[in-house]
Amino acid sequence: MLTRAVIILLILFCIPVISHPENEEGGKRDVPNANDPKPSPKAAPSIFIMDKGYKPVPRLVSFMVQHNRSLDTSYLSRLLRVYISECQMEGVNYDIAVVQMCLETGFLRFNGSVSRFQNNFCGLGAVSASAAGDWFGSMEEGIRAHIQHLKAYASTAPLTTPPVDKRFHHVRRGTVFTLYDLTGRWATDPKYGEKLEYLLRKLYSD
Repeated sequence: MLTRAVIILLILFCIPVISHPENEEGGKRDVPNANDPKPSPKAAPSIFIMDKGYKPVPRLVSFMVQHNRSLDTSYLSRLLRVYISECQMEGVNYDIAVVQMCLETGFLRFNGSVSRFQNNFCGLGAVSASAAGDWFGSMEEGIRAHIQHLKAYASTAPLTTPPVDKRFHHVRRGTVFTLYDLTGRWATDPKYGEKLEYLLRKLYSD
């Protein structure tokens, strides 16, 4: 019996100790937890027009309300969801499209030559202070025209949605890559691109 016990002890001492990574250096492995907050998909905005947008609807809504307290949030949510949908169908960066809409309409105040009844969210056809610009039959149609016009400038790919932008074929296609390139093309303001970038960074900073 004693001999058998000695043999068992010898076997036990000869078995190598298995090392576990979580016990090394006194630490533990990071185990994914379903309740952990997900990291932000994008820490900085993209200045490229043919790209993805990243900010969710609640952030877009709060950004616009910060600049215009009179906005109806239910209408705003609907409008922004249409923007996101149209941009995703055409491959356009909806962050840029939204801040451009904010710049062109004064955060939907429509204090310029374009009225809110035109469903024109980007100043299409408003080539001067006295020109009213294009009219669209619905909010959805006006947003689609905006996105199609951005794509006309920034891409040579065909549209995926039925064309509603009357000026689509008047644009020299594929000549614009970033929001800075819209200066002198979309608007004559020499600081147009800088204003867009300022709003885009404000959207991401708060």
